[in-house]
Amino acid sequence: MRHTVPVPDDGEPGRTAREKNRRMPAEHLPVARVLPLLGLAHLDRPFDYLIDRKLDADAQPGTRVRVRFSGRLVDGFLLERLAHSDHGGKLAWLERVVSPEQVLTPELVTLARAVADRYAGTMPDVLRLAVPPRHARVEKAEPPQTPEWSVTAPEMSAWEAYYGAEAFLDALRENDDADPGRHPRVVWQACPGEDPAARLAELAALVAATGRGVIIVVPDQRDLDRLEAACEPLLGDWCVSLAAGLGPTARYRRWLQVLRGGARVVIGTRSAVFAPVHRLALTVVFDDGDPSLDEPRAPYPHPREVAVLRAHQTGSALLIGGFSRTAEAQALVDAGWAGDLVAPRETVRAAMARIDGISDEDRRIAGDPLARSARIPTIAFDAARRALDEGHPVLFSVPRRGYLPSVACERCRENARCRACHGPLQMSDRGELACRWCGRPELRFVCPNCGGTAVRALMIGDKRTAEELGRAFVGVPVVTSGGDKIIDHLSAGPRVVVATPGAAPHVDGGYGAAVLLDTWAQLDRQDLRAAEETVRTWMGVATLVRPRAEGGRVVVVADASLAPVQTLIRWDPVGAASRELATRRELGFPPAVTMASVDGPSAAVLAFLALIDLPAGAQQLGPVPLPPGVRPPAGMDPRDGIERVLLRIDRSRGRELAAALRAAQVLRHARHEDTAGIRVQIDPPTIG
Repeated sequence: MRHTVPVPDDGEPGRTAREKNRRMPAEHLPVARVLPLLGLAHLDRPFDYLIDRKLDADAQPGTRVRVRFSGRLVDGFLLERLAHSDHGGKLAWLERVVSPEQVLTPELVTLARAVADRYAGTMPDVLRLAVPPRHARVEKAEPPQTPEWSVTAPEMSAWEAYYGAEAFLDALRENDDADPGRHPRVVWQACPGEDPAARLAELAALVAATGRGVIIVVPDQRDLDRLEAACEPLLGDWCVSLAAGLGPTARYRRWLQVLRGGARVVIGTRSAVFAPVHRLALTVVFDDGDPSLDEPRAPYPHPREVAVLRAHQTGSALLIGGFSRTAEAQALVDAGWAGDLVAPRETVRAAMARIDGISDEDRRIAGDPLARSARIPTIAFDAARRALDEGHPVLFSVPRRGYLPSVACERCRENARCRACHGPLQMSDRGELACRWCGRPELRFVCPNCGGTAVRALMIGDKRTAEELGRAFVGVPVVTSGGDKIIDHLSAGPRVVVATPGAAPHVDGGYGAAVLLDTWAQLDRQDLRAAEETVRTWMGVATLVRPRAEGGRVVVVADASLAPVQTLIRWDPVGAASRELATRRELGFPPAVTMASVDGPSAAVLAFLALIDLPAGAQQLGPVPLPPGVRPPAGMDPRDGIERVLLRIDRSRGRELAAALRAAQVLRHARHEDTAGIRVQIDPPTIG
């Protein structure tokens, strides 16, 4: 005789254990639309699952869930609940709700889809960048008490130096979410010597005082630390910083604080642009040309472009700022989508240092043999000596860290490269050769071109430069900043500072002089963005120097007639960006066009090209060997013949090219042709 097992009284007496364990669909909206995090292009779409009534309360849109897919359990996000499914077959069950926390907001869903479409990627890859990994203890911990609202609008008089600032600030003060037209988009050209952290903190406080949200993205941790120090007195606990350096637990705790409405202002690095800020009213991306903002993970979205998409999607305000200007930012201004926020010329001239290039008369080296050994022309040596005599520090900017960061065969002058990854070889102060990319030591160098075994220096790094300057300026302290030893701040006083780009310490009162050495290494790079990046680096150095009226001077050891040098001398980043954009339009380079790169082994690239149904008007350039200086795709050996193909199309049809690339990825993955691996990037940072 068959017996039933009684179950505890749960309000439904008489139910058996089997009946209790039987899955029953939820009474209301029983279908869950779930996006599995599979990472495969042909599976980048939601799937429908049934919701068991036991999971009814927790299975809400935005929660993390586990579902069974092809016989295995995978993570996913529940996007929405439906009354019925349009799938004609039998639906599988939602296996588990990982957490009832609704971490994926509707705004993030829309943004992630737009970013994936813009960059020919998959939505799961974007969500891995946007939503940090879960930490159960953080979710279960008692949430921090929401701080008492105490943000007041700050004094904004410093912004009066810029044309158009009054209208921009008035629009930010308007607390009207129903009128997106009042939310402005501007490109801000910061004055030399400006304190961008203070200005951005003021903007954040101005918007937060109206009860709305702000996101500010900066390139690196040093910028973030300065911004955090500027925001703390104005915003207190209503401002949180998000950066990878926090560690996964602390970062997730702060991210949840933002999601739950406990913070109105988010400051951070790249991925902070996705922060789930409530009532977002302003997004800021500062120094958008900094290579630190280039995302190294697929689908490689740039925060500037994500901010543009988010501003368009939400109708919020946008500010892109910096001391220099990228062609991409200028394109927004030329298109009328963004306005200009610039200072009058007289204000710029009063704030900048005196800037000199090298003329024919200055090409001679100072008579002092120590100055000759330090590669300093007379004009630069005199400027440095005068600043030191007046009690001010002097900054020498060099392009590379290390001792001899680039070497070549002494016999044939062929660049010395690593046999393992084809990266550039460098020499330490002990005379040891090693790869600058992978760190592999080169114990016995043999030139593959001529068989030579000796090397010569192509470039001198910060350590060797500091050694030379110590001999040129006897008795003056020499400080180096770069690589893993970066000094953020120095007190005033006579000293020589040798720093790589972006690593120069801030000095109280500013430097008395700055000398830009080995400029040919920046100007001679075979890269689309070489001139733009050079101007950005030089302006970043020049803005640390005292104004001309206080004796500040910058010497660029480069021909004064060169366009980048003239841009710096005139301090005309807007004009330089306009000319750069016009040149790229003429030559057919981004941002005038949408360009995609396909990198990988030759056979894989050719097979992928055969799958692409290119839209009309698209052009194919290549295949060619991967350009020098471009890292090969992850896990690939450059000795296997890594090649690159460039595809370009008019900017107005860029989405068609992205769709074609995504369709090819779908075919490739569906046919399981992904064993060789390739890298597909829209508007790659380095074109070569």
